[in-house]
Amino acid sequence: CLWTLAAILKETLKDALPSRAGVLKKLLAPLDAVLEGFYNAILLHHFDSHHYTSPYSEATNNLIGFIDLLEALLASRTELELPLRCQRILFLKVSYVLNIISSSIPYVIKKKFILLLKKCVLYKSREDAKSGSLFLQTPSLCEDMLALSNAVLQVVNLTWLNQIPLSGKSSYFGSSEAAPGHDSQGGSDQTVLRALSLVVLKALEFKIHNSATEPEIK
Repeated sequence: CLWTLAAILKETLKDALPSRAGVLKKLLAPLDAVLEGFYNAILLHHFDSHHYTSPYSEATNNLIGFIDLLEALLASRTELELPLRCQRILFLKVSYVLNIISSSIPYVIKKKFILLLKKCVLYKSREDAKSGSLFLQTPSLCEDMLALSNAVLQVVNLTWLNQIPLSGKSSYFGSSEAAPGHDSQGGSDQTVLRALSLVVLKALEFKIHNSATEPEIK
């Protein structure tokens, strides 16, 4: 079901239809509450369980399918003037994703979520993209980006980054120490390193531009 919905969304976005926004709204509006319920139920799951030890397990594949759907929902957001809750949920409840990234879930899922976060911090509405402004103008997107930035900075201020592996085997953020039994020459995953750094920098940038007082900025 998740795969089918993601596929329909992607195909709809490819079509050069003038009524594309109406089609997307007709498809997603009845599922709005359902998709938020899915988000809560799936991402609040206990990911340290034995079902997720293998990157090839059915549970892992289902979660990857859900990540693909979240990506399609993010991409579809530009089509609607007022985004639906299911298109905003990734921003408003990003703490669920941050918790998964620091859990013992397979590396392939951590990487997909980190790259999805990167897409979130780089996201612009159609109006913002047209205006060319460095700052976001759309109220709902400002609200969502601020929620995401606050959540990211909150965990980064703790020990979240230190818990994130930068490869499937050895390197960790902030450390070049190889795990026992692994070849330290393997190096870190530069894609993940760049994406994580960008997420933190963009969160800082957005927070600073939207902070009212100097002490808050500091």
